[in-house]
Amino acid sequence: MFDIRIICKSADTDHVVAALDSAFNAGTVTVYPSRDGEKNRLYARPDHKHAPQTNTPDEWPGRTEAYAGAPDADSELAWLLDAEERGREWWLRRAALVDRVASGMVPGHFASTSNAFDLACRLMALDGNVIGCNPRAYVRQQYARWANDH
Repeated sequence: MFDIRIICKSADTDHVVAALDSAFNAGTVTVYPSRDGEKNRLYARPDHKHAPQTNTPDEWPGRTEAYAGAPDADSELAWLLDAEERGREWWLRRAALVDRVASGMVPGHFASTSNAFDLACRLMALDGNVIGCNPRAYVRQQYARWANDH
C-alpha cells in the first residue's frame, strides 16, 4: 500500500478517479478543492492490483452471508473496548464491525467507507496478505471463516 496525491483540473476529477480505480485497488479517493478553487486535490491509499484470483464464489461471501451470525454492534463494540489484547482477532472483529457499519447494516451508526477500507488494509498487512483483492471483501472472507470456527 502507498499514498497518492494528485492535483488536477476540476473537470478531470472523475476521469482521474476512474483511472486510479482501473490501475489500482484504490478504495475511497478523497477529493478536496485546491486553494485557488480551480483544481481538486485527490488523495488515495491504493494497493497494487495483482493477477486475477480464481477463487470460488463461496470463498468471497457478500456482507449478508459473512455477517449472518455476527453479534449486534453494541455487544461487539463492548467486546472491543473490554479486550485486553489487540491481536489478530481484535483487528478482524474491529474491521468487520466498521465494515458492517459503513455498509449500512447497523442502523443509527455511521462509519466512513474510507475508515472501513483502511482497517481492512491493516488486517491484510497484519496477515501478510498481498493478493489483489478488495480489502473489505477480504475482511468478510476472513470473518466468515473465523465465525465458522467459533
